[in-house]
Amino acid sequence: MGFHRRLVPSGFDRGASAALCVLSATAAALGAVPASAVPHDDTRAEVDRLYEQAEQATEAYNKADERADTLRKQVSTAQDRIARQQERINSMREALGSLAGAQYRAGGLDPSLALLFSDDPDDYLDKAAALDRISAHQAGELKDLREAMRELTQERVEAAGQLSELEKSRKAVATHKRTVEKKLAKARELLNSLPSAERAAYDRASRSGRAGMPDLGGAVPPNARAGAAVAAARGALGKPYVWGSTGPSGFDCSGLMVWSYRQAGVSLPRTSQAQRHAGRQVPLSQAQPGDLVTYRSDASHVGMYVGNGQVIHAPYPGAPVRYDPVGMMPGATVTRV
Repeated sequence: MGFHRRLVPSGFDRGASAALCVLSATAAALGAVPASAVPHDDTRAEVDRLYEQAEQATEAYNKADERADTLRKQVSTAQDRIARQQERINSMREALGSLAGAQYRAGGLDPSLALLFSDDPDDYLDKAAALDRISAHQAGELKDLREAMRELTQERVEAAGQLSELEKSRKAVATHKRTVEKKLAKARELLNSLPSAERAAYDRASRSGRAGMPDLGGAVPPNARAGAAVAAARGALGKPYVWGSTGPSGFDCSGLMVWSYRQAGVSLPRTSQAQRHAGRQVPLSQAQPGDLVTYRSDASHVGMYVGNGQVIHAPYPGAPVRYDPVGMMPGATVTRV
């Protein structure tokens, strides 16, 4: 996480590579302490590993939370639809009840007997014709009612399934949350176990990215949308890493991308894994400001390319939003939104 110091892959120009070398040397100098003061390198490596695992669990949490939000909206929509369908059925039943009563009152006798005892056969025939029309209308209403009831039953079954999925998703959210909190607590415990000099060295190293504006080599975003996203990300420099957050006061890695592009009027998926496929993938050597750069084989981390071999990203707890070399982690994949 904080100690990746890989050189940027070939394909960037010589000036960019030189700038990265200077940055890497500066970062190394900031993290350097006398050999006698670093007997706990394994502890520091374990803290990095725990932060990486916490970030992976954070992305899993974000995915589960996004799924839960979608399901909550689906359940709410289904419940509204069921309520409307039930009101329709109730109205249809009332109408059919009125028709049935009218039919009983008008046609309680056998038609031949009713004609025989009628004082006015013409009046009877008029009533019989009206009764036939009522019966045909009633048959149609009954068919509609049966169809509406079938639809209601199906919608209730689907809603029950969505509720079950929502409950599973809620449990997944809680599980991932516990995992993140456990990893972060363990990392804090290990950091607190370090001697003060080593803890200070680790803190310096974890903040070794450039918070100020580096030389971006005159790189220009390819369009206004990317330009607005880059400007938003730069405006977030120095904000703290807050897992599960999309800002504006704090961010996790994918949350920073979501917030930055939202300021440009673009809706990105919530997780870094989904963000990897949120646009067209291009070679790293062709990266332009505003492109998303995901890392590791599982795309569990993401930053935004800003030019001259630099990205802006939210690194991990304790390290604020900052600039770092694009080659800071393995497995970089560039996506143009």
